[in-house]
Amino acid sequence: MDRMSPLFGRKAPASRARLVTLIRKPGCHLCDDAQVVVEKVCGELGVPVEERDITEDSHLHDLYWEQIPVVLVDGEQHTFWRVNEERLRKALTD
Repeated sequence: MDRMSPLFGRKAPASRARLVTLIRKPGCHLCDDAQVVVEKVCGELGVPVEERDITEDSHLHDLYWEQIPVVLVDGEQHTFWRVNEERLRKALTD
């Protein structure tokens, strides 16, 4: 049976577990802006979100310190600096 997403009448992703990771640091206004968008989109789609702080993880700091905030979708880099709501929604529903 096809499951339909309540949003936009699209088919929901086929029981594939999704995860969005927001990599950020304290005091970062771009990170705060990104968090608002990520929480909105993920909340609407029922996708879990985890936050990671680069000041507490040296590996993440080395990888992303010039790009934060960084958004990963299922462990793959989706975007950095600014999060586009429609682009994130598309990545999570396609």
